[in-house]
Amino acid sequence: MLLLLTGIGPAAAQLGGPVTPPTDEPNPGAITVPAVDVLGRATPNEGYQPLRATVGVGSEARILDIPQSIAVVPPAVIRDQAAFSLDEALANVSGIAQTNTLGQTQDAIIRRGFGDNRDGGILVDGLRTALPHVFNGATDYVEVLKGPSSTLYGILDPGGMVNVVTRRPQLNAATALTGRISTFGGGATGFDTTGPIGTNGFAYRIIGEYQNQDYWRNFGSVRQSFIAPMLAWYGQNTTVETSYWHADYDVPFDRGTIWDPVHRTFVNTDRRRRFDEPYNISHGSSDYGTIRVGQRFDQSWRLDLRYAYSVNNYSDNQARVTAFNGNTGIATRRADATDDSTIFNHAFRADVSGDVSIGGFRNELLFGSSYDYVSTRRTDLIRGTVNQPFNIYNPVYGLLPTSRNVVATDSDQTERVDSWSLYAQDSLHLNDQWIVVAGLRYQRYDQVAGRGRPFVRNTDTEGDRVTPRVGIVYQPMPELAFFANYSQSFKPNSNISTLIGSQPPETGESWEIGVKAELFQGLTLTAAAFNIQKHNVIYRYQATTGITATAAAGRVRSSGFELDMAGRITRDLSFIGSFALTDVDVVQDVAYQGRRPANVPRTTASAFLSYDAGQIIEGLSFGGGVRHEGRRAGDPDNTFFLPSYVVADAFAAYDFRIQNTNLRAQVNVKNIFDKTYYLSSIGTNNLGVNYGEPLQGIFSVTARF
Repeated sequence: MLLLLTGIGPAAAQLGGPVTPPTDEPNPGAITVPAVDVLGRATPNEGYQPLRATVGVGSEARILDIPQSIAVVPPAVIRDQAAFSLDEALANVSGIAQTNTLGQTQDAIIRRGFGDNRDGGILVDGLRTALPHVFNGATDYVEVLKGPSSTLYGILDPGGMVNVVTRRPQLNAATALTGRISTFGGGATGFDTTGPIGTNGFAYRIIGEYQNQDYWRNFGSVRQSFIAPMLAWYGQNTTVETSYWHADYDVPFDRGTIWDPVHRTFVNTDRRRRFDEPYNISHGSSDYGTIRVGQRFDQSWRLDLRYAYSVNNYSDNQARVTAFNGNTGIATRRADATDDSTIFNHAFRADVSGDVSIGGFRNELLFGSSYDYVSTRRTDLIRGTVNQPFNIYNPVYGLLPTSRNVVATDSDQTERVDSWSLYAQDSLHLNDQWIVVAGLRYQRYDQVAGRGRPFVRNTDTEGDRVTPRVGIVYQPMPELAFFANYSQSFKPNSNISTLIGSQPPETGESWEIGVKAELFQGLTLTAAAFNIQKHNVIYRYQATTGITATAAAGRVRSSGFELDMAGRITRDLSFIGSFALTDVDVVQDVAYQGRRPANVPRTTASAFLSYDAGQIIEGLSFGGGVRHEGRRAGDPDNTFFLPSYVVADAFAAYDFRIQNTNLRAQVNVKNIFDKTYYLSSIGTNNLGVNYGEPLQGIFSVTARF
């Protein structure tokens, strides 16, 4: 059994598994910085119910006052579900799906039919990062802003953005230690300690984790470590916070299984059997540093400054399946690798906000500027020279060695995007019932991309874009709000691994109408219908010369209905659930017109209940739920589809006290019925389909004092 050494919060601490921290009382002299809870409070939510969000209008606001769909996964949900990844947390949100994760080494999230890995749509405290995974022990809760968000956050896909909100130093001393074990083998330990430094408003927090867990398939392991020291000063009108994260990881690079085009089904092998080699590993390190400064000038105006630097250095090896013969069961494999690769990011944002009266009306004003610099460099691209036959039904491992064949024309893949912007927004309160939100952003960008030795620049472009946003909220009563909005987005087109050349940026526009309500004893509901058009989507075509060329003239449409609910149904029964119906198709494209984009489910749904049984047995709580995704296309040609699935999970927890220590013992069972299901495909062919995890039991113990 894993030795309980360290931990965090009242649930299992691990990389990808944050839990709820101890909570302290607000500091009366502190100010509130947008996207940052400078008071050190755990969350602007109560239990399962989301009450406020840091995205939507540029600062923390009541969800019912924001004219756009927002979903929140609070800390209590993450704790009860023992969510260990961003995918698991977002399974509670409507219209969300996984897409190509590069062998499970990257977060890759589709929002309302749009998204890819490294698309810039996953932020930390409102800023972009270069991190491959952002869900860790420093995570407090997760927000999703639906629809185009470029007016507030710049270069983004039109489906929306995910914001991971992190923990902050607190002025009350508290420490949590935890350990967990998994039926897969191994587990994790971690710690979280926070408190004051002296009596003048200084506070610290240190979070650490170590994970050593067996991979659930027939070979491999997950080894990760994480350390995050944080310091803060909470003054009467000024707040200064700084934090640093460092993570090391050594994780499987697993492309999954194969869809057999001959028999029109997935290959009939044990789902635990891998088709690669034990050297299929991605290893590297990530660093993230940030500083936040908040200054309140008076009761109306404040200044908020945020800067983040992040870098990810990594290398990987893989025995890549390049072809499969369904008649013989023979897969062709090649030893490939990416060596000495670096992605780094600078992100800066400065906001001046004021709550003032103009012409007798209340105006919540926001003026700001931002700067982002993203650089990607893949130094050595290694492509093996041996195409080895491998029988997936009678596998023999160890016959395909790693390669050192560096392909000069494919190496030194480089992309740099440099952008800055100015933006302004007004939330105009016409009266107690009507709120009008209008905003405008001017953004300029400079983009360079290319590859090869000697280096060939295939993209060299610059441009600017103005993106507007307008929304309206009508509240006939404080617990009910109707809303509508129109917004736009844009994102420069680039692909450093193929010769695309300079193309106009992708643009998107969206209309949305909906309703929000607070029901029962604390249940927040959001329901919305939307229509999104995405223009200038890259497609490839065969030119008359026989050369494959590219153009940015495609168009994709996404429309649908979404429902998200979270909170308390009764005093003892909490609930979080979602439903989405999403219709996405390619409206204009030479090759793919009329087809569905890969990995976009037509339906998603989830429901999870938690019952506080303290009236029966003090300290006992338990619950469970289901998550569903509908049928999804596996490739752009729609030659195969991933089947729909429903997976059930459950948990039970017991809180008790020994002397001055609060203890929580928790058991989670995931995929109770051991369902075989598929989360996503590689998106381009049938040779990489990602399995969902099988039945797993997790036991954790946390001590808080």
